[in-house]
Amino acid sequence: MPTHVLDDLDGRGLLAHTTDRDALRAELDRGPVTFYVGFDPTAPSLHMGNLVQLVTAKRLQQAGHRPLILVGGATGLIGDPKATGERTLNSAEVVAGWVERIRGQVSRLVDLDGDNAARVVNNLDWTASLSTLDFLRDIGKHFPVNRMLGRDVVRSRLEAGISYTEFSYVLLQSMDYLELFRRHGCRLQSGGSDQWGNITAGVELIRRAEGAQVHALATPLVTKADGTKYGKTETGTLWLDPELMSPYAFHQFWLHAEDSMVGTYLRIFSFRSLEEIDQVMADHEQRPSARLAQRVLAADVTALVHGDAERLHAEQAAQALFGRGDLAALPEATLAAALAEAPHASVERGQGLPSVVDALVATGLAASRSQARRAVQEGGAYVNNERVTAPDDPLPPAALLHDRFLVVRKGKRSVGVVDVLGA
Repeated sequence: MPTHVLDDLDGRGLLAHTTDRDALRAELDRGPVTFYVGFDPTAPSLHMGNLVQLVTAKRLQQAGHRPLILVGGATGLIGDPKATGERTLNSAEVVAGWVERIRGQVSRLVDLDGDNAARVVNNLDWTASLSTLDFLRDIGKHFPVNRMLGRDVVRSRLEAGISYTEFSYVLLQSMDYLELFRRHGCRLQSGGSDQWGNITAGVELIRRAEGAQVHALATPLVTKADGTKYGKTETGTLWLDPELMSPYAFHQFWLHAEDSMVGTYLRIFSFRSLEEIDQVMADHEQRPSARLAQRVLAADVTALVHGDAERLHAEQAAQALFGRGDLAALPEATLAAALAEAPHASVERGQGLPSVVDALVATGLAASRSQARRAVQEGGAYVNNERVTAPDDPLPPAALLHDRFLVVRKGKRSVGVVDVLGA
């Protein structure tokens, strides 16, 4: 028998909270359920935390249910309250631009075709023309202030102060669930556990306004091994937009996942079965130094977010950078991303190319010309993965990769780049 989607989510560690579990299971068993998950455009890209919600939506869709992916053109103008202080409000033009960027990102991660095709919706469609009086009469009357004051994030902000704008955010998000219930028959909302108060407020609003029982589930926050979270307000943000984080850098992030977390990440983000993941982890534990689990994780998640072609380029770049592939075969953008963290030196076009000795010194791979010359004489100096034997001869223009880069290497692991500037 196929595994029930709730049991699969549970087995992957993706159920932090649900409303009545038996009632939710019965709802899912009755037939296709329309559900929604929302994303506020408070940055130009979604990130790792949002990816958890998108893979959860994709799993529910694969189980036969219908996703509504809400991009908050209205709620993004406000922003969910933070425990640390008031958000900086972005202009309507900026938010509208971010809505379109995020719409494109989510559209690549869920299926927009078929019997249970996903639909992308924008809550600005039902809030833009809503009057203040109608909002207060139809929505606000269902929210006891004492309950709103009891929310953790509100309590944490009361002493320092919280604006009415952020205080009322919960009303807007709850109204989204009500509107999607009325417009599309939506009966399930999913989101992160940090949104559980907002999510259950929407469940309660539908009960009060429509007398109907609807459902909710929340996923746990994904954290690093030390318990700190990933997100757009933390260092090391894992953006889904390739303009903010290259597919190569994205692949490298997963490739360097901690051993203590790689199994957790595989269960959450990979679409391999739990049995396959268990086998990957068993093989990984036999020889952890081979980093099999990390390589599987990086391949699966990069292909999911950026496609198989970018996954392949990222893998080829990682190999070629250290002499196990052809640097010239890499697309320019992939090569540039792979070299982004390497020591750089630059020369102006027309000045002539340096010798390998000059390149090793300029990039800091050798402390002196004599040390660089010794590396060449001992057979440990490379340009574009080709061993160099003439230490002082200028490198030929034909050596430039994409008419721009010279990749120099000393030994097996020390890599630098000479970047030729100018048209």
